[in-house]
Amino acid sequence: MKSKSLILSALVAFAAFLPQSEAGIILGSADSFAVLGSSTVTSTGNTVLNGNLGVYPGSAITGFPPGIVNGTTYTGGAVAQQAQVDALAAYNILAGEVSIQNLTGQDLGGLTLVPGVRKFNTSAQLTGILTLDALGDINARFDFQIGSTLTTASGASVLLINGAQADNVFWQVGSSATLGTGTSFDGSILADQSITFNTGASLYGRALALNAAVTLDNNLITVPIPEPATFWAGAFCASVLGARQWLAVRRRKAGRS
Repeated sequence: MKSKSLILSALVAFAAFLPQSEAGIILGSADSFAVLGSSTVTSTGNTVLNGNLGVYPGSAITGFPPGIVNGTTYTGGAVAQQAQVDALAAYNILAGEVSIQNLTGQDLGGLTLVPGVRKFNTSAQLTGILTLDALGDINARFDFQIGSTLTTASGASVLLINGAQADNVFWQVGSSATLGTGTSFDGSILADQSITFNTGASLYGRALALNAAVTLDNNLITVPIPEPATFWAGAFCASVLGARQWLAVRRRKAGRS
């Protein structure tokens, strides 16, 4: 029994040191939200959210059902309030970073970018494909500071290559974001005002609106699962199974003596 207690204590201590993802560190409790609105969240059609859904200080969420939430829905309340507090803190952190490149006036479509912070003094537009190349580093960050609006054209997309992770991509938007019809987008969008998804747009990330609504239309939004977290979770499970097997062997030996 003493050996079992020691092993369980060690496993609990190990779990406490499991590393958080970049999004988990930056976003705090907002990390688990696929969609977080301020005034309202409205959906048309068969939207699917793989993650939590919340609104604060408003309390109006419509369109679920027929929309599906594979997570928990918070209409106002303390959990959504804290998520908004943490999202605002993350927004301010991202806005205060020092950029390595100013892309004002350039369309993101057709660009291949390596890790770093990019800045748009005013609006940002994505037409076509934006490629984010992590250069083999799965922890590499891609942060975008956008002074006013973020807009994508119909069918626009973000391509992640060489280890780039959606969980490490952040879009700090000074006013509102609009994803065009059929857009396939990656990263966490933190908009000071509204976020609008046109028909069929998808997001592997989070839509966090600080002071206005999130509007959805037959969309798919999934909170990313970072690769490092998957590795450590597997390592932890393997440790638990190994400990159980070790205890079983000791019990069999003790029974023979």
